[in-house]
Amino acid sequence: MEKVGRACTRRSVAFLVVASWVLAATGAGATDEPAIVIQKGSLARQQVVALGRDLVVEGEAQADVAAINGSIRVDGRVGGDVVILGGNCVLGDGARVAGDVFVLGGRIEAHQGAKVEGRSVSYPTASVAWLTLLEGPSLGRSAMSPVVIGAKLSLLAAWLGLSLLLLATSGRGVLNTAEGVRMEPFRNFFVGLTGVLALTMTALFFTAFAAAIVGLPLLALVVMLALLLKLWGMVAVFHATGSWIADHILKRRLLPSTCTTIGVGVLGALKLVPWVGTWVWTVASLIAVGASLTTKFGRQEPWFDLDETVTFRAAGHF
Repeated sequence: MEKVGRACTRRSVAFLVVASWVLAATGAGATDEPAIVIQKGSLARQQVVALGRDLVVEGEAQADVAAINGSIRVDGRVGGDVVILGGNCVLGDGARVAGDVFVLGGRIEAHQGAKVEGRSVSYPTASVAWLTLLEGPSLGRSAMSPVVIGAKLSLLAAWLGLSLLLLATSGRGVLNTAEGVRMEPFRNFFVGLTGVLALTMTALFFTAFAAAIVGLPLLALVVMLALLLKLWGMVAVFHATGSWIADHILKRRLLPSTCTTIGVGVLGALKLVPWVGTWVWTVASLIAVGASLTTKFGRQEPWFDLDETVTFRAAGHF
């Protein structure tokens, strides 16, 4: 069991490291060269994510495809959803999407003959503020500005204080969520990506369509939920990172608080690196939100108990 746990930890840390290398090499924005091309006749069985670059699907992707700060062109088939944050979606003549198409901060261009079995939702005027909310405030200044560095150091101190507080009051739940980070980092990343998109669109809906007397309280609830998901999950990510370092570099078993402090220090150091810090914390934040959702804040139970629902209906309540 211990070997399985260590292997899962290696996968989660490797995911963050590889993502940081890719993003450091690609820079902040998408380029003309696609990051990933699923060529005609090729098959992708797992989820495909392009970070900071574009994605082209000419063959078949059996699961979801996503792009963050990049665009997606589909000329083949996608068996899941198409999710884009900060880019456009182009559906060619032969495009087939079995799920939904969600675009935040871009447009959907569907050529004649393209088919989408699910919903097609686009918010082209939405800003990229979601990225700032995920990574932290830029304050409109240079990444190396003393003001920005001071703000980031202050935030790291706040993260450390919050981490120690949650470990002291809800240690078991946080450790359960950290185990979720280690076990399935990529799945949590996709769940977090979908969750952030859903929360953002819900907030936009309340802002645009709901009456002020109703929309503002609901908007506040959405923002509070998003904040709680990130705060709880990031503490779990800190612990998962620190425990990997303790096991594989320090070769020692350390207290959960010590592991979490190490994780805060390592990710905090990366946060100070221009571009790299932004993207590493974006990836970490999405994993954090996903882990909070999949573990139900460490309770390790489904959000909706189907057995209870069936019993409730059998009793004749609805």
